[in-house]
Amino acid sequence: MGISVAILAGGRSSRMGFDKALALLDGQPLIERVLARVADLGSEVMLIANSPELYTYLGLPIYPDVIPNRRTLGGIYTALVHAANEHSLVVACDLPFLNRALMAHLITLREGCDVVVPMNREGFPEGAQAVYGKGCLEPIRRQLERSDLKVTEFYSDVCVRQVGDAEIDRFDPHRCSFFNVNMPGDLTAAGKMIAKGTCT
Repeated sequence: MGISVAILAGGRSSRMGFDKALALLDGQPLIERVLARVADLGSEVMLIANSPELYTYLGLPIYPDVIPNRRTLGGIYTALVHAANEHSLVVACDLPFLNRALMAHLITLREGCDVVVPMNREGFPEGAQAVYGKGCLEPIRRQLERSDLKVTEFYSDVCVRQVGDAEIDRFDPHRCSFFNVNMPGDLTAAGKMIAKGTCT
């Protein structure tokens, strides 16, 4: 069975001050950096964005939020609505160090699960880089309708496979893939990490 891949780029980027998907890191827009890391992981790649005119040059199918102003959870929902496959790898556009091997591992664990999600060292799920099945659609919709936008709130209503430290350490021992860019300072920090070879 195939898998879809969705990149979420519909956020307001309020803390960045401009569309962070187009912010340059090491001379490359974040959105292109993320795309390069997920491009061959699924049978289709789509972009979830509310300003499609900014991204038409990428040549991807682009879908605006089905339910507007619902942040990351709304983006996940939109991706699942449009996905051709039962499961989708969903990643945010502000994760410059996504680890292909870790994402491929998440994909292999999808059968029989509605969510496959890596856990950070504090024990919290990294829901903005996870695999979601169409079985999540109704639980997410119910949550969106009550304006509860916490990404992981619906997890208790579905089958979740958590991916913990021992598994993640095989692919990303430094947890580079969990670093996200929200503010200009994060972009600067990411550049320093590349320069030092800490993360690539």
